[in-house]
Amino acid sequence: MTTETAAALLLIAVPIAFNVTFTLLARSFSYPDILRQPAGTILTRFSAGGTPLVVQWWAFALTALLMVPVVALVASLFVEGPLRTLALLTGLLSALVQTLGLMRWPFVVPLLARRYLDPTAMQGQRDSTELIFDALHRYLGVGVGEHLGYLLTGSWTILTGALIIGSTVMPIWLGWLAIPIGVALLIGALEFVGPNESTGWSVAERVTPIAYIAWSLWLIVCGVALLL
Repeated sequence: MTTETAAALLLIAVPIAFNVTFTLLARSFSYPDILRQPAGTILTRFSAGGTPLVVQWWAFALTALLMVPVVALVASLFVEGPLRTLALLTGLLSALVQTLGLMRWPFVVPLLARRYLDPTAMQGQRDSTELIFDALHRYLGVGVGEHLGYLLTGSWTILTGALIIGSTVMPIWLGWLAIPIGVALLIGALEFVGPNESTGWSVAERVTPIAYIAWSLWLIVCGVALLL
């Protein structure tokens, strides 16, 4: 199998896996809408999902990690240079921070849910568990996974688009298409920044899901283009 074929297959497979696991979480856990509910509600719903829900979160986190070989293989298709190096580093960091953000769900949240729903727990323990969950959600979820994740993913998309435009690896129009998709992801990264920290920026909230659907389709089309 050539590097080009391997890159193409992963460009198609990874976004499909991402969207399949995302859909499963949406159906079984009301994700991402449930994230706007109180911590106690989230932990109770999470506990009710049992092992299947934990496995779904683990699989979802792995789809973020699978972007590592995608980024590396895509970068290898282009001529060496500062732009390719920057795209490679940005893409690898994007995969890393999104994986770190998501890994709290299969490994930390189950513990918090057990402690919160422990029938022998005092109200003080439940209150502290809620506070820990909220702090982890804000730092690993909003700060690391979403803010840095969207920021780096958007940057990687724009940089990769520039590489496509300056080469013959893929149709140039795919490079130009990457620019607005990347910008939309950058907008999504600003949802909880500055004056929007407490309640979120409604524009970014609406843009982000559309941007990720477009991003997933762009990846798949890039993969198909490499196979043709």
